[in-house]
Amino acid sequence: MTITEKVSALNLNVTVPRSSKDTLAGIAHLPRMIDKARSLRNNTLGEYIYPCPLDRHVLNFLETDPEDFADLAEVNDDGQMAAWADESGGSRTGKEKDLLNAKILDRKPDPATLAEFLDQRNQIDPTRTDVITWADLRDLEEGHI
Repeated sequence: MTITEKVSALNLNVTVPRSSKDTLAGIAHLPRMIDKARSLRNNTLGEYIYPCPLDRHVLNFLETDPEDFADLAEVNDDGQMAAWADESGGSRTGKEKDLLNAKILDRKPDPATLAEFLDQRNQIDPTRTDVITWADLRDLEEGHI
């Protein structure tokens, strides 16, 4: 693949990015962030935000900035992005990856946001009392679960 070739991007005006629960190189949210970065470069980001606060956690972990990451995602397929992430996070321990993944996947509403969380969940499906994290709620909203 030459540097001028673009990787196919999702049109996030009509579909959703991958789940934050999806992993690449052992990093949760990385495939979702790749989808959003590619869509940004393709002008099809829709109402999604890149970089969002969760993206920033991953970007900080990989020690890169949003623009450089988007440049890489635009011209590298998922396999190449996984290799790059392994190299970029190479000095990180498995425990550090686990902590990052927990920060992304295990975040629950706090007392100040619990009412908003429950309202959103109940508007989508009030029977889904198993949806207890923000990642779960996003997956429910986007049809991943």
